Amino acid sequence: MTNEWVVATYQVPDDGDLRKKAESIAVGLTVGTWTDLPAARRAELEPYKGVVVDIRRGQVAADRSRVAHLAIGYPVRNLRADIPSLLTTVFGKLSMDGRIRLIDLKLPDAFVRAFPGPRLGIAGVRQRLGVWGRPLLMSIFKSCIGLSLAELHEQFVAQVEGGVDLVKDDEIFFVDDRAPVFERIALFREALDAHEAKTGRRVLYAVNLTGPVDELVDRAREAVRQGATALLLNVLPYGYDILQRLREDPDIAVPILAHPALAGALYASPHHGIAAPIVLGTLMRLAGADLVLFPSPYGTVPLDAAKAFALRDRLVEPFAGLAPAFPVPSAGIHPGMVPRLLADFGLDHVVNAGGGIHGHPDGPRGGGEAFVAAIEAAVAGVPLEEQAKTCPALDKALAKWGVVA
Repeated sequence: MTNEWVVATYQVPDDGDLRKKAESIAVGLTVGTWTDLPAARRAELEPYKGVVVDIRRGQVAADRSRVAHLAIGYPVRNLRADIPSLLTTVFGKLSMDGRIRLIDLKLPDAFVRAFPGPRLGIAGVRQRLGVWGRPLLMSIFKSCIGLSLAELHEQFVAQVEGGVDLVKDDEIFFVDDRAPVFERIALFREALDAHEAKTGRRVLYAVNLTGPVDELVDRAREAVRQGATALLLNVLPYGYDILQRLREDPDIAVPILAHPALAGALYASPHHGIAAPIVLGTLMRLAGADLVLFPSPYGTVPLDAAKAFALRDRLVEPFAGLAPAFPVPSAGIHPGMVPRLLADFGLDHVVNAGGGIHGHPDGPRGGGEAFVAAIEAAVAGVPLEEQAKTCPALDKALAKWGVVA
């Protein structure tokens, strides 16, 4: 059942005739009808018909209610190697069928290999930066809209000089008339080149890719020609297929950061939608994201820890030869959390901070320095309090935010 079938597992209320419901899904999302067909027609359509793989009653939902799990197999021959055909098949009209949730998706290796996956992935991004053996550090512009190019440049330089590996635009930075995107790229690229010449350290800037969807690929190509070193994409509002088109374009050979904007509308309900590890894990990696941001288990709107770790696994574990993507747990991150992040997500993740950098008493430069010291200490197994004795920036960060055990 794994070589030629996509197997989707759904959570439904544990009531009624579940066998009948499962068979209705298997037929309704494939050949449409079955029982009234003549034998010759059935034989012709049999290779395209879905099948019931498993029915498990007595399961428990996130809110502790009793539910059942229905696993349905869909013939790979029904699908194209793109996310629209996959999602429409396994959860298109079915998503409107009352209390139903897509909780798992198993894909055959041959089908997965038809997708591009990350162009660079973890190893490629590390190669671009020349950084191994530790988590990467990324900062976020916390003020973009309405600022002048000079003000943004000042903020950008402070973040870079603080020691981060990546700086990304805010995902809501659409109206940039005071700091047009190509002017921003050119000015920031000059700063990056000067920083590398001075320190030997490379830093990537992820510019927010915006505009009408039919112009995005051309705008991305132009951004790269102008010197962009990475791209940020709000994948869900624009669609997974645009991510895949960007990944497959040979002229867009820079890391792509996938932002989770709008994802909560799909995964947050315990009884509807699609599980977060699918939305932000499986599908992002298939379509080609090199780095995937998702809510950390620690912020004000946290993702449940078990789901966050399952999502991490979807991004990094072997997957039919696709390159692994960097997990980027986001929100609620400050320097005192770095040992916890390392324990939960390992070396191959990105420490991503907004308020934890910009809210530092010494500003973003001090915030970056505090994170750099915290990462160095955590990797070496040195307590943060000990490291803080020789790093004033970390000492100030711990005084403000404390240490998370």
